[in-house]
Amino acid sequence: MRLGVLDVGSNTVHLLVVDAHRGAHPTPASSDKTVLRLAEQLDGQGRLSRAGADQLVRAVAAAKAASVELECEELMAFATSAVREAANSAEVLGRVRAETGVDLRVLSGEDEARYTFLAARRWYGWSAGRLLCLDIGGGSLELATGVDEVPELAASVPLGAGRVTRTRFRADPPGRAEVRATAEWLDEQLAPVAQRFRRDGTPDRVVGTSKTFRTLARLTGAAPSSAGPRARRVLTAAGLRQLIAFISRMPSADLAELEGVSPARAPQLVAGALVAEATMRALSLGELEICPWALREGVILRRLDHTDGPDHSTPNTASERSGDTGRTGRHGARWS
Repeated sequence: MRLGVLDVGSNTVHLLVVDAHRGAHPTPASSDKTVLRLAEQLDGQGRLSRAGADQLVRAVAAAKAASVELECEELMAFATSAVREAANSAEVLGRVRAETGVDLRVLSGEDEARYTFLAARRWYGWSAGRLLCLDIGGGSLELATGVDEVPELAASVPLGAGRVTRTRFRADPPGRAEVRATAEWLDEQLAPVAQRFRRDGTPDRVVGTSKTFRTLARLTGAAPSSAGPRARRVLTAAGLRQLIAFISRMPSADLAELEGVSPARAPQLVAGALVAEATMRALSLGELEICPWALREGVILRRLDHTDGPDHSTPNTASERSGDTGRTGRHGARWS
């Protein structure tokens, strides 16, 4: 079956189309991004502006048309922190539904962490043991850990790369005092959640997902995308520290010239690096691996768990209890 996944994030609206079948890895058929920067279009009362809502409606309508043209059997659409936190979220969602026919599902931060964790678990398999998954988005940082497909602990904190850039930096590039103060502030913000995760046990494997971690790893010497998704990519704490000393002195226009850094992401690269470094420091991590799958793949995998079969809220067969679909088969609610 052909599935479309529409991800409305803080920075972009991303339509991913895959050919997917239960028990097989989804095969990407098309991927298209539209830069909206919704989080920057919230007014002083936290409401998404009329212009921002107009752009969102147009982007969703275009994505829906593209999914029809690409013969998607289903379009799963969701929104994350920018829409979730807008004071007029219900109004905006109602307008999107009325004008495009697309019902955007708003994911909580913990939902994001759980779907992303599922994707990482499926990518690495059970041999990864206790898995710790980190994801830096535009508006929030997600963390999840556990030994199953459903994490034992999942959390979301408002420390996304875009948010930190908007709230902490006044100059481009930020001054040394701003960088130092932001690093100290991040340590304070992360201390409570880091304590919870340290109590949950030492991970056997630590992974980072999504664009921020991939970009940071590439800039510290990891294999380029041309090497394929199976190439092992690692981000080290030492390499990250050296990178921050370099990029924190560069304006975003110059950062956009670096390999693997897009103009849309360049302005928040320093903040993303500081969040990554602070998270690794708070959790005493010397390195992490880059996982090619993240939130969108997790949404697809959850949907496939319920394709042409019963709801897998409980295991029904030996294969569901111990096979590739999950050690316990606890896949949660079906996507709707």
